[in-house]
Order: sequence, then C-alpha cells, then structure tokens
Amino acid sequence: MTDVQRPPLTGDERTQLIGWLDLQRSFVRMKCAGLSEEDAHRKVVPTSPLMTPAGLVAHLRWNEYSWFQLNVMGVPDTGQTPWAEGGHPDAEMLVDDVPIAQLLDEYDAECARSNETIAGLSLDTVEQGPYAGKGEAASLRYVLCHMIEETARHVGHLDIIRELIDGATGYTKLG
Repeated sequence: MTDVQRPPLTGDERTQLIGWLDLQRSFVRMKCAGLSEEDAHRKVVPTSPLMTPAGLVAHLRWNEYSWFQLNVMGVPDTGQTPWAEGGHPDAEMLVDDVPIAQLLDEYDAECARSNETIAGLSLDTVEQGPYAGKGEAASLRYVLCHMIEETARHVGHLDIIRELIDGATGYTKLG
C-alpha cells in the first residue's frame, strides 16, 4: 500500500480543490497497480463492455483534456481527440490494443498538464471553449468540482471492477 495525503485541513480554496482532485487521481493508478494486460482489458460488466480498467483510465485522460484544454482554455480540437463526428460516442474507451502502462502514463501526463494549465488562472476564470458559446460558461471552480466528482465516480467503478477481477479491495492509508 502507498501512503497518500489528503489536502491540508486549513488550506485555501484552490489548495483544497486541486488537492482533492489530485487525491482522486492518485487512486486511479493505485486501483490499476499489479493488473495484468489481460485483466486491465477484461470486460466484467456485461451491460457496459467498455468499462474496463483500461477503458476507464483512457476515459479519464480524455476528460482531463476536454475540460481543461478544450473547454477552459479554448484550445481547438485539431483531430487529436478520439471523437469524430458520427463516430462512436465512447471512442476514448476503445483501447483494447493499448497497454495499461501507456494509458496510465498518458493519464498522469494529462493530469500534470491540467494542473500546469490552470496554475495561474483565477477560480473565477470562465471557460473559453466550444461549450461556452452554447449557454452559460462554467467557472474554473465549477470545472474543478466537476472533475473531482467525475474522477471519484470512476474510481468507484475501478474499485468494483478490480474486486470482480481479482478480489483486491481498499485503497491505502490516508494521512
């Protein structure tokens, strides 16, 4: 087990939000630790065959990119994302041929990039991307809260899937 730290009890709002998001992000790698390639791509939820550890890691990676790069910063999608008009709505989860180590490294890199991207932004910064023009734009504060929720929800999925695969349960000692 790995020791991970919760955000400080008296940290400011930014420290709390990023700290809680980083904590949830750390659980993604932790829940995938020691999985074989076969198990990382194993389909154990019959009604959701794309919900594998590998598929969830890829999904979370592209959510990081979508929310922080495309939406908050307004970086144009020049074809680098897995989504295409008329394509599969969950194309980011179609990763049967991608090693779990690669997916985890890409996720970690995207999380670091997200943190770098927002480091100098006010929590009141509003998104500049394509969704900003389709109604009320979200603040960075909202996006961080959403990403905590999104990541924690999928960490819960990883927890259940991991237990179904090999019986492994739990997380770690929290400081």
